[in-house]
Amino acid sequence: MKLATYQAGQGARLGAVTDAGMVDLSASGKPELASMLALIEAGAAGLEAARAAAESGPALPMEGLRLLAPIPVPPQIRDASSFPKHITQAPVGMHRLAAKIQGQPEPDMAPGEVPQVYRQQPIFYITNRFSVVGHEAEIRWPRYSQAMDFELELACVIGKGGKDIAKADAMDHIFGYTIFNDFSARDAQLIEMQGMLGPAKGKSFDAGNVFGPVIVTADEIPDPRALTCRARINGETFVDTDMGAMLHGFDDMIAFISRDETLHPGEIIGAGTVDDGCGLEHSRYLSDGDVVELEFDRIGVLRNRVVAQG
Repeated sequence: MKLATYQAGQGARLGAVTDAGMVDLSASGKPELASMLALIEAGAAGLEAARAAAESGPALPMEGLRLLAPIPVPPQIRDASSFPKHITQAPVGMHRLAAKIQGQPEPDMAPGEVPQVYRQQPIFYITNRFSVVGHEAEIRWPRYSQAMDFELELACVIGKGGKDIAKADAMDHIFGYTIFNDFSARDAQLIEMQGMLGPAKGKSFDAGNVFGPVIVTADEIPDPRALTCRARINGETFVDTDMGAMLHGFDDMIAFISRDETLHPGEIIGAGTVDDGCGLEHSRYLSDGDVVELEFDRIGVLRNRVVAQG
């Protein structure tokens, strides 16, 4: 089932995307269908109610509906780094960006080896859960940056909470999957990463985290590693790849994160940028007005336009 949060002039609504169009699940009046988060928190009973409402309710045409982020304010967002080429190519991109900023020649360097820590455990950071937007939202380029970038990612949404979750049980805790565009101000990130505390203003600005266009329930994606994905800039294919290279699967991430820490329904975990899946790895950054489309089979296309401020 494809589930969406949308706007049709009456506030945010929970809907199911069907072949006939959008079915307004909120119209059922059931509290578990009042919002995406309410549905997730209701567990199996919520999904059963959603499926029944999707089968019986009238469908609205998709034209004229505005898709919002599936969970407009998630309880938490974590983003991992689990693709080997991205892990090794991103530092090279940062060195090239630093040289460009300083007016120096581009360094002649090749990607190194994946640091052992990335292989021995999932590496992730926590980002701003309030800076979330959805499909077709305009991304306001932060004024302090001259190097705006996108990131092609898949994210899982936690359905069943828990603590000390075993890897063997972890996939049962996933409600579904969505596309994640982790917009990044690379020049700001270049400076702050020297502080050894992870990204801050390089990632944290209004509309910096984009999710959507829908959440596809986990039963429809039994193996996220098998998904293919692509990114397009102004219609031109930038990368066409798949999820197969992940060093750690979502089961590893959930088991690791939940060690002595409770996960809650609705939390989002990004798998990290896929190999070759951002401008940093190619020393190619966005321009004012660029339209970024991220696509995953079985999920759809997440589209946003980047606009410089001032």
